[in-house]
This record gives sequence, structure tokens and C-alpha cells, in this order.
Amino acid sequence: MRKQEHSLFFGVDKITVLTYALLVLMGWLNIYAAVYNEDHQNIFDTTQKYGKQLIWISSAALIAVFILIIDAGFFTVFAYVFYVILLLACIAVPYLGREVKGSRSWFRFGDFGVQPAEFMKFATNLALAKFLSNVNIEVQESRRNKLSDILKNYQNTIIAAIFLGLPLIIIKLLQDETGLAIVFVAFIITLYREGLSVNFLIFGLFSALLFVLSLVMDQNTLMIILSCIAALSLLFVKRNRKNIIIISTILITACGVVFGTNYVYNHLEDHQRVRIDVLLGRGTVNLKKEGYNVNQAKIAIGSGGFFGKGYLQGTQTKYDFVPEQDTDFIFCTVGEEWGFVGSSAVIILELFLILRVIFMAERQRSPFSRIYGYGVASVLFFHLAVNVGMTIGLMPVIGIPLPFFSYGGSSLWSFTILLFIFIKLDANRLVILR
Repeated sequence: MRKQEHSLFFGVDKITVLTYALLVLMGWLNIYAAVYNEDHQNIFDTTQKYGKQLIWISSAALIAVFILIIDAGFFTVFAYVFYVILLLACIAVPYLGREVKGSRSWFRFGDFGVQPAEFMKFATNLALAKFLSNVNIEVQESRRNKLSDILKNYQNTIIAAIFLGLPLIIIKLLQDETGLAIVFVAFIITLYREGLSVNFLIFGLFSALLFVLSLVMDQNTLMIILSCIAALSLLFVKRNRKNIIIISTILITACGVVFGTNYVYNHLEDHQRVRIDVLLGRGTVNLKKEGYNVNQAKIAIGSGGFFGKGYLQGTQTKYDFVPEQDTDFIFCTVGEEWGFVGSSAVIILELFLILRVIFMAERQRSPFSRIYGYGVASVLFFHLAVNVGMTIGLMPVIGIPLPFFSYGGSSLWSFTILLFIFIKLDANRLVILR
């Protein structure tokens, strides 16, 4: 028994590891299909992207093993250190890195490139878990009336928001990587699990809905509708001073969001406004220009039908009609060649991994491990929802990879580190980490 306890895989959740391995294998096969070259048919050819991806996969496996060897306490001790180092790397890369596709967010070493923003996700998750587990934050609609308790909860919320906001702002402003920056919003799910009031989530969703409605409707008409809803609300609640103030505050806030929409929209970059217009069908969309990516993605997925055209038989994929078909739009290859059945299988497998992580998070004795686990699930879910959503036209194109599927060393390494740190923490779930 003692020998078993010292085994590398003692306590490791094998279901999660096998699911990860299956997703990575499926991703590699789809990358091969997406950039298939008849002159280089050998899938191990390292001059092609599928050969290079195999190198990333092999190195990711070594990273995973290394993480399982390290003592779990290492991640709590150096949580803030990882955060600071990678934050500094994100600040430095615009000045010391190289420009790739219009964004200076890569450190290049010959043919080898590393994107610090990708690794910032696991570092932020570690730092957030460390902070929340130390202060045991509980921002809630509390029955406790002590002003000091309320202020402390909000103070902790602000500090947690700073942990998330710093990388978001730095990555967006200095590197112009909107997709990678927005990913940090996903950690709100973790905060909600740890006691963040549901009112914050409702406010965020309500604001997003108003933003969209303000772009597709006449703003004056929308204001009249909101005013009528506020007036009708007074008929169904007790008309005392408190309720009148609450309803009035909500109405004023809603008005601010509606009238502020044009300001925010007009200050977005041109390509960002175009992507929103394409999503909402505003104006006349030129399918050969601004609407090309999404239109070709829909054609590719739709042409796959129920069972798909067959592996390596995708015409949209083979003739490069879909841009970025090995990275951001890798799901199009799945849809065209594997059809509805294959696409559903990929989504179900990704969701199974996310739900497995949540199940594992709930069985942790250590708050640090539980919080980190929810961070992993939040990031994976956000990537899955946005990546699949943008390929089928339900979300704007912001360019983030499909977990374990898209081509790229930085994304695969970052997802591997993110997941396997939690697998290591789960293997030590009976230990209280501080």
C-alpha cells in the first residue's frame, strides 16, 4: 500500500486524464484534416502543422507528468509568484516580442513562439484561489447587519476584481488581444460559487441584453418600454419608499446603459464594430468581406449534414474556403467531415470534461483546490461556448481556441497546465492546502 501511495498516478482521476487524452488525439486528427497536404501525407511530418502539433502534444505530455511529480503544496506557495511573473511578461511582450497577425503578443525564439497571455489564465486562477481561500470571502445577500462585515465583503470583492482586471486590461490595451482578455470574465462563475451575490450576474446579463437591444431597436422606443415596465412593477409590489427607490434606481441605470451604448459602440475598433454588425445583421453585410468568415463557417458545418462527408473528404476544408480552419475555426472541420453526430460527440465530450472537473471540485476538502477547480471549469466552458458559438453565428468572432483541439503550442500547453494542476490537487484532496 505504501508503494502505491508513492506511485506517480496514485489518487489521479484516470477518467479525467483519459478524456483529456481523447480530446487531444481527436484534435490532432482534425488538424491533420484541416491542413491536409497531398504532397506531405505523413501525419508525423514535422514540416507541416500536424507534425508540429505532435511535438506540442508530446511536450504537453511531459509537462503533465512533471506537474504530477511536483508536490501539490508547490502551487499554493508560489501562486502569487506565478501571477506576478506572467503579468510582467504580458507587460513586456509588446516591447520585446514579435508581431504576429497584427498583434505583438508573442515571444519568438527562432521557430518557437510563446504567448504569455495564454499562460496568464492558470496563473490568475492560482492567485485567485490563493486569495479567496485565505480570506474565505463571502459576498452575499447576508442576514448579518453589521456594517463592518458588509464592508469587508465588498473590499474582498474589489481585491478579487483587481486580480482579474489587471491581466484583462493589460492584454487588451498593450497586446490588443480582445479574445484572450475577455476570457478572464469567465472567473466570475468562480466568484459566484464562492458567495458573490447573484445580483451581480443579473446586472451583467441585463446590461448585455440592453446593449444588444439598443443596437437593434430605436432607443426612444426602448426607453418607453422600460418606463412602462417600471410603472407596471409598482402595481405588483408594495409601494413604499424602499421599493420606489429600488425601481427608480434600476430604471435610471437602464437608461444609462441604453444611452451609453452608442458611445461604447462608436469607440470600438472598426473590426469589432463589423463583427457585432455581422452577428446582429445590422446594415448590409458583404459576404465576400466582413461576413466572409462566419458565412463560410456556416456553409462548412451545414454541408456536413447528419453524418458528415467523411474523414479527409471535406471540400470546404480541403480547398481553404474557411479562414483559420486549423485554429479558431477548427470546429468547422468537425462539422463538415463528422456531421451533426460528430459535432455533438465533440461538444458532449468537452462538456463531460467540464462537468467532471466540477464534480471533482466539489469533493475537495481544501478551499484552495475547490476554487481552483471551478476556475478550470469556468475557463474551459467559456472557450467552448464562445468558440462553437462564433462558428455557427451565435456569437461575435473574437478568436479564441477550442480547448485541446485548435492548433498551437501555447494554447495546448496552457490548457494542459491549467487542467493538470487541478488533477494534481485532486490527487491530494484529503490534504488541506494553505
